Amino acid sequence: MDYNAILQEIAEEVKPLMGQGKVADYIPALANINPNQFAMTITLFDGTQYSVGSADTLFSIQSISKLYTFTLALKHYGYELYKRIGREPSGNPFNSLVQLEYEHGIPRNPFINAGAIVVTDALMDHHPQSDIAYNEIRDFIRLIADETTIDRDEIVARSEMEHGYRNLALANLMKSFGNINNDILDVVQTYFNHCAIEMNTKMLSRSMLYLANHGTDPINGEVYITPQQAKRINAVMLTCGHYDASGDFAFHVGLPGKSGVGGGIVAVIPKQMGIAVWSPALNGQGNSLVGTHALELFTTKTGLSIF
Repeated sequence: MDYNAILQEIAEEVKPLMGQGKVADYIPALANINPNQFAMTITLFDGTQYSVGSADTLFSIQSISKLYTFTLALKHYGYELYKRIGREPSGNPFNSLVQLEYEHGIPRNPFINAGAIVVTDALMDHHPQSDIAYNEIRDFIRLIADETTIDRDEIVARSEMEHGYRNLALANLMKSFGNINNDILDVVQTYFNHCAIEMNTKMLSRSMLYLANHGTDPINGEVYITPQQAKRINAVMLTCGHYDASGDFAFHVGLPGKSGVGGGIVAVIPKQMGIAVWSPALNGQGNSLVGTHALELFTTKTGLSIF
């Protein structure tokens, strides 16, 4: 299959959508990003990469980081983790307080904000100091992306903390139900730190290979998680990876995927490749408008989906 030609076609076909959607301006540090940018990369199991657009441009991965923290928490806690978070779609916005109150401080899944805050707290139980917890997350991402320069954007992390009232409210509400163990400010700061990590589509698509290969990196042979855990992460990505648009993404794209409000989306095609796409302007549910369409075009043109 001529992946290079397919990516070039997709880049042309999404051009009319540029200018639609809006960037995540509720995070001031992200408000001034040029929305008319696009990048897409696929990484095959032998390490071959195909890219189009601004594939070397770093951007804030935001909620894509929840995928990595969930992986690490499963490594540490296994099935015990599910006592503190669910694995069902929320059907509500990613920062909903109402559902959390109704369900007694147990977040629906690890990919909404409340769930990712609980996962971060669980990692801090393992590494109580926030810096050490963040370093573990960052170092894991560096490992699976095969890129030692990956780190957070301090300006974005600070901007999120200064305006993170709702996330602090989520954490405090869960603390009142006994589902947060560590200091609220430390947990939320660590959460914002890993959301503020910067990557490009080349790094992101490379980092997905372990999930496309049952938990084992196909290039270096490193076993990161068990096949069972990889299966569960992919399942939660499919059902919960795009907030209250997860069903729509499964319907149109047909791949396990995870989005972030920085405009990035990662996806996996089992036993074949990792994919990453980026375009900063978001649709109404907080997912990249152009990126979602590009992934739909990819699975349509290649016939590669899990269905």
